[in-house]
Amino acid sequence: MALPPVRWCGASLRGLALASVIANIGIIVTGAAVRLTKSGLGCPTWPRCTDDSYVSTPEMGINGAIEFGNRLLTFVLVAIAVACFLGALARRRRSLTRLSVAVALGIPGQGVIGGITVLTNLNPWVVGLHFILSIALVAGAYALWRRVDEGDGEPVPLVPAPLRHLAWVITAASFAVIAAGVVVTGSGPHSGDQGAKRNGLDPEQISQVHADLVFLLIGLTVALWFALRAVNAPAAAIRAAAVLFWVEMAQGLIGFVQYFTHLPVLLVAAHMLGSGLVWVATLSVLWSLRSRPALPATTAATPAAIPEPATTH
Repeated sequence: MALPPVRWCGASLRGLALASVIANIGIIVTGAAVRLTKSGLGCPTWPRCTDDSYVSTPEMGINGAIEFGNRLLTFVLVAIAVACFLGALARRRRSLTRLSVAVALGIPGQGVIGGITVLTNLNPWVVGLHFILSIALVAGAYALWRRVDEGDGEPVPLVPAPLRHLAWVITAASFAVIAAGVVVTGSGPHSGDQGAKRNGLDPEQISQVHADLVFLLIGLTVALWFALRAVNAPAAAIRAAAVLFWVEMAQGLIGFVQYFTHLPVLLVAAHMLGSGLVWVATLSVLWSLRSRPALPATTAATPAAIPEPATTH
């Protein structure tokens, strides 16, 4: 019999997985806050905050408190990941257990990369890798959330193959937009610390590449929306494509305004949040194009009764 906390995790697994999605997007935003407040080296070493303390000290001021607070959020992610793992065990589904383990293992990896970021004085390429791993963790947590209500049978496509291929192209384009945005960030002014280096690329040129990819992504999304309507795809799929389009438009608007207003910190933070929302909306489109039934029930053959040996008197 499972212990009551484990049973609770099993019953609450979908909510816990959603909490994992939200928390992993949240740490993207708090990471942006660290960078935008020039608190990237508020704790100048790792894994300790200083050579003599694991926590920030009053002498380190607000920057130390902000950086240390961001580190503490890792423990929130760990707690949610452990609860998801226990819930997956309670459900006794190998697919859920594997996803929960993948997300859980990504969190210490994220911590190590965060430590390398500090030890390399906020190298922009390492900072970018830190962000990309967050995007991967969001994908894993989202997959866990959606799989809870699905079966473990083979996926059943709901639209023709060309549209599913287009959705994968959109996913690749969405990731490319995010990756290009990371490079733009590494060339811009918000480095996280006064003395942190930039990647040396021309911000204007990299921003143009990023914008071109955004236009490509929006065009592909519009094409998918029209195609889904043309083939009478399920309403959920059409709705997912429409949501993705509007999220892209909102994110693009924020991006253009922040560019022409010289990157005010509040808009940059909103843009970081938007990147997580665009990614989730992209994943929603993928999930809407197929269903996954439960595995067919199997009935175990009942062995024929073995006659008792005759007894002699």
